[in-house]
Amino acid sequence: MKFVDDLAGAIYDIFKFFIGSISYFLTGMIIVAVLMYLIVWIFGLFQ
Repeated sequence: MKFVDDLAGAIYDIFKFFIGSISYFLTGMIIVAVLMYLIVWIFGLFQ
């Protein structure tokens, strides 16, 4: 029973790490994309 608990804990930690990493990556991409879009839009107004 201890082995199953350890295995379940390891799988949980791996999924938690991957989901956390993906969420941080997507959040960073969204922030950068919005800022780049605003910069391009502002420069587009000056043309």
